[in-house]
Amino acid sequence: MKYIYIFVGFVCVGLGAAGVFLPVLPTTPLLLLAAFCFSRGSERFHGWFLSTGLYKKHLKSFAESRSMTLKDKVLIQGFASTMLLIAFIITDSTAFRILLVTVAIGLYYYFARHIATIRVDRLKSPQS
Repeated sequence: MKYIYIFVGFVCVGLGAAGVFLPVLPTTPLLLLAAFCFSRGSERFHGWFLSTGLYKKHLKSFAESRSMTLKDKVLIQGFASTMLLIAFIITDSTAFRILLVTVAIGLYYYFARHIATIRVDRLKSPQS
């Protein structure tokens, strides 16, 4: 099973690298998926990845609680929607446009049903 994760990791690295030249391929999500696959395929890489600043700053709290603030959800969905919209506008292929719409629907469904929203009170009273 580890070899499958490593193979998929290399495929994602290749697609992520190709995304630098092809505007329809999202580079960052593919490289994060590659890091996840390499992490599942190698204990040494997993240990290194957990100690990086990227993981500690951005991914650790999400990985532990599977939840994020409404601001973060809107920011991520807005950025992803913008990238999908740009790809939707510049392509002429109907099949690819249907694929992009399907990905967008899947994104919204996943964020709505599987990622909990952390409620943050704006007006917190100071404790006396």
